[in-house]
Amino acid sequence: MNYAISQYIKHIEFERKFSIHTIREYTYDIQLFETFIAEKSSNSKNPLLATKKDVREWLFLLLKKNEKSSTIHRRISSLKSFYRFHIKIGNISKNPASNTLLPKKQQHLPSFINEKQATQIIPADTPINDIGLLRNNTIIQLLYLTGIRRSELINLKITDIDLNRKYITVLGKRNKMRNVPIPDWFVNHLSHYIARRQEEPSEEKNALFITDKGKPLYPKFVYLVVRNALEQITTMDKKSPHTLRHSFATHMLNNGADLNSIKEILGHSSLAATQIYTHNNFEKLKSTYKQTHPRN
Repeated sequence: MNYAISQYIKHIEFERKFSIHTIREYTYDIQLFETFIAEKSSNSKNPLLATKKDVREWLFLLLKKNEKSSTIHRRISSLKSFYRFHIKIGNISKNPASNTLLPKKQQHLPSFINEKQATQIIPADTPINDIGLLRNNTIIQLLYLTGIRRSELINLKITDIDLNRKYITVLGKRNKMRNVPIPDWFVNHLSHYIARRQEEPSEEKNALFITDKGKPLYPKFVYLVVRNALEQITTMDKKSPHTLRHSFATHMLNNGADLNSIKEILGHSSLAATQIYTHNNFEKLKSTYKQTHPRN
């Protein structure tokens, strides 16, 4: 790996404390640009020697390849961040990726299940002796009832659950901690699950969720648990843990929750990230208007 890239990766990993997923994406983006300039010029493939012209030509190549606008935005954002770091430590004086004209970002509304489907995905009773089924149902309920991210769920510890005060402590992006409330009725369910979980042999003594082999959960495991559950109630294309996060936020908003409160629960750094759910709410209002207005 190029030394300048290695420097930057260490910076975002140890100083900025980016998530593993973000580090992987930024690394890939920057190395992709490094490969582009290496193929473009036989003299050097050092990204610190790149010019605005190089960045523009790379952007045109990405457009020619029909990459999604959201992916292109992220790739250029990765470059900007990379160059900002090297300006800060004095390796370069200008950011060749700054002021790059980007394609308009496509607006994709979050996919979510409706409230009736949400009641179907949460079983009223789960056999207490079947730890696998109990675990899977607890995963689904926790994702929908709290709106936490998949990575946050995977990292939950038993000691993060405060049954007396009825909230869970979540370690979110950039190592930010937040407390997320849980419903009164779910406290009993969690209490039973934790008691049953602690009976299971595992080296991960404090992990809230483990696999059937007693190992830590991993992203694909959680994805499959959620997808299998959603396949029972919906034909929608997207069936992922984030679908339940979107559903949580949309249902909260539909039932009168304040947008700032939803922002805090979701762990968004700005209100702009939360406001996308107002689009879903507006679509519901338009549908109701069309169905009920006497002159429509």
